[in-house]
Amino acid sequence: MVVSPLEERYATEMNAIFDEESKLKSWLTVEVALAKAHAEMGEIPKEAAKRIESASSHVKLSRVKSIESQIHHDLMAMVKALTEASGKEAGKYVHYGATSYDIEDTASALVLRDAFALLKKRIANLNEALRALIKKHRKTVCVARTHGQHAVPMTYGLKFALWTSEMSRMLERIDESGKRLYIGKMSGAAGTMATFGDNAYELQELVMGRLGLNAAKVTNQIVQRDREAEALFLAALIACTLEKMAKEIRNLQRTEIMELAEPFGSKQVGSSTMPQKRNPHKCERVCSLARVVRRDLEVGLENIALEHERDLTNSANERIILPEAFILTDYMLKQMTSILEGLEFFPENITRNLELTNGLILAERVMIELTKKGMGRQEAHEKIREASIRAFRGRKHLKHVLLEDKKIRKYLNAHELSEIFNPDTYIGQSIKISDSV
Repeated sequence: MVVSPLEERYATEMNAIFDEESKLKSWLTVEVALAKAHAEMGEIPKEAAKRIESASSHVKLSRVKSIESQIHHDLMAMVKALTEASGKEAGKYVHYGATSYDIEDTASALVLRDAFALLKKRIANLNEALRALIKKHRKTVCVARTHGQHAVPMTYGLKFALWTSEMSRMLERIDESGKRLYIGKMSGAAGTMATFGDNAYELQELVMGRLGLNAAKVTNQIVQRDREAEALFLAALIACTLEKMAKEIRNLQRTEIMELAEPFGSKQVGSSTMPQKRNPHKCERVCSLARVVRRDLEVGLENIALEHERDLTNSANERIILPEAFILTDYMLKQMTSILEGLEFFPENITRNLELTNGLILAERVMIELTKKGMGRQEAHEKIREASIRAFRGRKHLKHVLLEDKKIRKYLNAHELSEIFNPDTYIGQSIKISDSV
């Protein structure tokens, strides 16, 4: 029986990176790299390393779990299973000199590397969907909103350009963080490297070289948890940007606005009692899951302050927060890409909303034009502010109110005012900005 929605409802390819089979495989990969490094340095027989490598492919999760049920130590259960599979002679050198977290933390770096590689692919797909929207809507003029109020005209291309630019920064952050996150160690029980002797540094470099990881400069028993907190922060940052997109779509899908809407299937049901409902539930789902990923980061931050050379207060929760944060972030990226690819626009509502305030969204433009004609900027601001109030209270178009003002007409005639109140010609560099992105 499935209990967690991570196993079914929100499952993605990310699940395979964090599942028990994958964890076991990564542990065995590190054990093999350690044995090979020992053999290369002449500290164990080369045949033993070869035998350990061969045996690693025969270690079964079921056997590891069986041993764990008796000894209550999951990493040591793997060590015993690998020793068993390696045979008497080679088995003597399994896990030679290592402590559990030499293996576990190094393996975690391999998992994080794979996890971020998948997220990068998802972000690339999302950006492709956004770029398609930019190209299609680079000239779609709409009203911008600040503080929930109509502000000035802009384009949908500019809105989407903002999003893809932000997601591109996520890619930069992931690449830049690799030097800190893809880190392994072979430093023993308290970080002293005592069990590896005088050649400990060489051994550690050999192991990490085989795995394609950087070696930690200093550790205690574990790789310090500021690294995993950073990984969780990156996941949370991605989740928050996806939430921003989803929230914007939700707001633009409100009945009173309805400029666009997330995809809605021909047989999709919005409500069990209100047949007319077209709820933005996919975007709401993204917003909901973003809260969980942010919470996982909070736990990750708590894990930084472990006691002395380490305690186990991080261990249990990391089995939850790391898979959860990355699986949900991956799911959200897939979901948002699907939403963007099927986004539906309602041009008549976009036009209606541009005209909703009877020209007030072009008050700034009038002020600028008056200043160009010779009126002081502050005086122009006050004149248009007062005129805007009269237009709003009288439910009149701002242009008509201004035509009634003799002082305004000294600077701007009727034809000029008509030109000014065309929103399509007051979008600044929106198209150029979108094209550059």
